[in-house]
Amino acid sequence: MGRRTLLIGTQAALVAPRRAAASVADDWDSFRERFITAEGRVVDTGNGAISHTEGQGCGLLFAEYFDDPGTFDRILSWTSRVLRRPNDALHAWRYRAGDANPVADSNNATDGDLLIAWALARAARRWGALDHARAAADIGHDVPRLLTVRVGGNLLLLPGVNGFEKPGAVVVNPSYYVFPAFAQLASLVPSPVWNGLQLHGQWLIEQGRFGRWMLPPDWLSVGRATGDLAPAQSWPPRCSYDAIRVPLYLAWAGLSGPVIGAFAAFYAPREGAPPPAWVDLETGAEADYPASPGMLAVARIAASVAAPVARPVAFPAVADAPDYYSALLTLLARIAWQERPPA
Repeated sequence: MGRRTLLIGTQAALVAPRRAAASVADDWDSFRERFITAEGRVVDTGNGAISHTEGQGCGLLFAEYFDDPGTFDRILSWTSRVLRRPNDALHAWRYRAGDANPVADSNNATDGDLLIAWALARAARRWGALDHARAAADIGHDVPRLLTVRVGGNLLLLPGVNGFEKPGAVVVNPSYYVFPAFAQLASLVPSPVWNGLQLHGQWLIEQGRFGRWMLPPDWLSVGRATGDLAPAQSWPPRCSYDAIRVPLYLAWAGLSGPVIGAFAAFYAPREGAPPPAWVDLETGAEADYPASPGMLAVARIAASVAAPVARPVAFPAVADAPDYYSALLTLLARIAWQERPPA
């Protein structure tokens, strides 16, 4: 199981987060000023200035962690008003400013909904806001109801309501398993599903690794008849910008395993040169440009967790991040390192 077994429904799920150090708070100031608009939209500057539930959920998570209820309320108001789906508690995954229909695709992104629910649950605890608890519980009911499926005895987390259940296989995204959120949501919506998602998610990540570096792909196919695992055919067979969040969420939840060491090995400095941003798990080809500072922030956590004795981690500054996603990963990594359970 790793360093810690998830304690569903116990007081372990309710431990208050550690207070942020001043330097980490500076990173929040930088992120808020660069990427959050006055109305509460979190802007992905490296992806056509779109907004999506990943960013909205992380923005809420950051605002709660840094005890910033004003920013939290602005982000939540915009998210609920613009992205909330009409017939369930989930959210449309993307907003394109300037389009005639900015929310043309009503499908959700499961990691975004988990992040939103997790942030709401944390905010309810910190600020005593019952409406946040109710909103988190609503999402917590709909994740098991709409976003899980069993294949060969394994409980899988669908990346979205629509489009991922194929005739011969189910496609999953290993980085959508937001492990530290499961205990928090289980405290609001008790269900064996949360433990099932943790156990089967860990198994899936450890077994679904490929190539020289034995890393998980961004998108993974699970065969319906055989349960065979393979990189999903509709995406490049890479470990890259999605999969980098796998060791982040495992470490944040106090879970360990060989996959964390695999990330530490791939993203280690190479004779003084920075590691590449991605690797093709079928051909072994690597990106001809380096991993971003945010990716390296996560890699440093992986290296420390994989070491016999955890080492201090030096994080880059959010102010130095070239774009939204690098800044997001950096701030997530810093908070994860503060909140990780002791070894």
